[in-house]
Amino acid sequence: MKEELINKLTGFVQRAGVPVRVEPIEGETFLAGLTIINGTLVVDAARLDWPGDILHEAAHIALSPPSRRGTLGGKLTITPAEEMAALAWSYAAAVAAEIDPLIVFHEGGYKQGGAQLAAQYASGLPPGGPGVPMLQWWGLTTGFPRMNTWLREGEDPV
Repeated sequence: MKEELINKLTGFVQRAGVPVRVEPIEGETFLAGLTIINGTLVVDAARLDWPGDILHEAAHIALSPPSRRGTLGGKLTITPAEEMAALAWSYAAAVAAEIDPLIVFHEGGYKQGGAQLAAQYASGLPPGGPGVPMLQWWGLTTGFPRMNTWLREGEDPV
């Protein structure tokens, strides 16, 4: 079942435009079984504790400005706004991939607030939950959790 879920999630991420490789990872990683190398999400299925983390890490790649996307690697330095946008993207991706959002917002992360986050996104109440305004500002959605596009196209304002 875990392998089937990993295949479903990596397939979705690839269709969304985020490059993925499934292969063993040497050494320690920020999240068990996942790393980012040159803008590619690398998944070590044997070491992956939480398959839903695939969507969250893919979100960080997808939401990076195009000029930086291909250079991302290792432990990322992201702003709180970028983290919230990655949460919202992950929820929308779970819905689009037709998996239970609690697979992404699991008990092992999100400071034990995953179920609360998923419920907030599911409520549909404006503004839609943490990070949704960022997705709107970047032009990725106008009717969350439906996405117009999965990859951020614009650069950061100067």
